[in-house]
Amino acid sequence: MADRPVPEHVGSSPCLTRAQARAFYDRFGSKQDGQAFYEDAAVQDLLAHAEFEKANAVFEFGCGTGRFAETLLTHHLPAAARYVGRDVSTTMVDLTRQRLARFADRADVRLTDGAPRIEAPDAALDRFVSNYVLDLLTAGDIADVLSEARRVLTAEGRLCVVSLTHGSTPASRLVSWLWARVHRLRPQLVGGCRPLALLPFLSQDGWRTIHHNVIVAYGIPSEIVVAETRAMPRWNSGTGCAPAQSAA
Repeated sequence: MADRPVPEHVGSSPCLTRAQARAFYDRFGSKQDGQAFYEDAAVQDLLAHAEFEKANAVFEFGCGTGRFAETLLTHHLPAAARYVGRDVSTTMVDLTRQRLARFADRADVRLTDGAPRIEAPDAALDRFVSNYVLDLLTAGDIADVLSEARRVLTAEGRLCVVSLTHGSTPASRLVSWLWARVHRLRPQLVGGCRPLALLPFLSQDGWRTIHHNVIVAYGIPSEIVVAETRAMPRWNSGTGCAPAQSAA
């Protein structure tokens, strides 16, 4: 993947390696569902604005325990829609497969090495989902995941992401500051997650935001973004020169 400038808000806080993340979530396993107390409000907001009812093929980057996938397949996706889930943790993949056993003919859940590369053809999917996963990744990996999402989504496809973010109220600012502080000192204590601002990443990679919201639950702020691809100008990669653009 080509290098991209890192959004200024990300800073130099250390992230877990892929091996460390796998080891943590292999141990953490079903305890992940215990975070529903602050995650569910944000995920429900995503479900309300992503129009999964119109989706034919959904990819989830980081399927976790399969709770979100089960909700999609049970209540939101059309009967013929396909679900593809990938995760770096063997424990999470096993939990998701168990949870989606009755949807085995429509759900493809597999283990990955955690690399940003998505094993899907260009324009093969119409929803790309990642809930509370981008906040584990380095800035470079986040940019690469979003670039892959652009590649695999159809022209009408939608990016659907939720992440820990910075506080928007005095209490949530304190919580996010403390969370970020712990992450800088020892990221394993917070599962490798840290507060992010998603929109600067999206502005770099040619997305049009359809829905953006920040929800605070129990003092913990989460950012919800639904975005669609927009045509990007092509230029000669050999020269690295982009065509001139008129001012809007």
